[in-house]
Amino acid sequence: MSRLLRRLISPVPAATVQRDTVRLRLEDVEIEVLRVRDPRARRIKLSVDERGARLTLPPRASLVMGERFLEQHRDWLGLQLRIYQGHGLPAALQPGVEGVLPLRGELLPLRWQEGRYARLEIDEHGACVQWPSRGGDATLRRLLREFYEAQTRADVGRWLPKYLPGLPRAPSRLRLKVMSSQWGSLAPDGSMALDLALVLGRPAAFEYVLVHELCHLIQANHSPAFWHEVEQRFPDWRAQRDYFQLEGRRLKAMLRQLL
Repeated sequence: MSRLLRRLISPVPAATVQRDTVRLRLEDVEIEVLRVRDPRARRIKLSVDERGARLTLPPRASLVMGERFLEQHRDWLGLQLRIYQGHGLPAALQPGVEGVLPLRGELLPLRWQEGRYARLEIDEHGACVQWPSRGGDATLRRLLREFYEAQTRADVGRWLPKYLPGLPRAPSRLRLKVMSSQWGSLAPDGSMALDLALVLGRPAAFEYVLVHELCHLIQANHSPAFWHEVEQRFPDWRAQRDYFQLEGRRLKAMLRQLL
C-alpha cells in the first residue's frame, strides 16, 4: 500500500482542547476565567454558568484577541456572574429558619413545624414545612424537588385538556428536568420535557411553553406554519417570550439555589 493511500484511509488524530485560566478584575474582585482553545470553535465566545466564566477561542485567535474580547464584555460578564452567584435572589432555605418559597411568580412566607416526616404544604398563610429533628440538607433538597415536581404536574394537568383537541396525538410522556438553557423540548417519539424552573415563574409564561411544545406535535420546526399554530392557541405568546428574556436567567438561578 502506498504512503499516500495510507494517509488517506488512516484516521486523522483529533486536535486536543487546551485549557488554562486568565485572571480578570471586576470592580474590587479578581476572578478566574476558564480559557479554552477548541479546534471546533468558529468564533470567540464568552459564556457564564453556575461553574463560572468561560472564554472559548478558535484555533487562529490569539491570546491578545481573547483578552481584548474579555475587556469589551466586562460589564456583561459582571452582570451574568452576579445573577449566577445569587445576586437579587431570595436567601437560600435553611432547615428551621423562616424564609420565602418561590412559586408561580410569588414569594410565599415559609414557616417550619416539628413533624415526624418531612412534608411541604401550601395553606392560607403561605407555605409550611413539617420537619423531623434529624432532617438535613439532602432531605430538604429532595423535599423541594418532589414538591416542585408535583406542582408542575398539577399545572400541566390543569391546562393540557383544553389544548388536546386539534392535536394529532397527546404527548407520550412528560419528563421534568433542570435545564441549563432550554425551557422545554419534544422528542421524535412524542415525549415532552419541561424545565422545572417554569413553576417558579408566572403561570402564563409556563402555559405558553406548554403550548409551544404541544404545537411541535403538528409542526416539528419553527416555521411560519408553526408560529401560526401557536398564535391560534395562545395569542399572548410574544409577551411571555419577552418575560423569559427578562426573568429567565433569574428563574433558573433560583432553582439551582433551591436544589
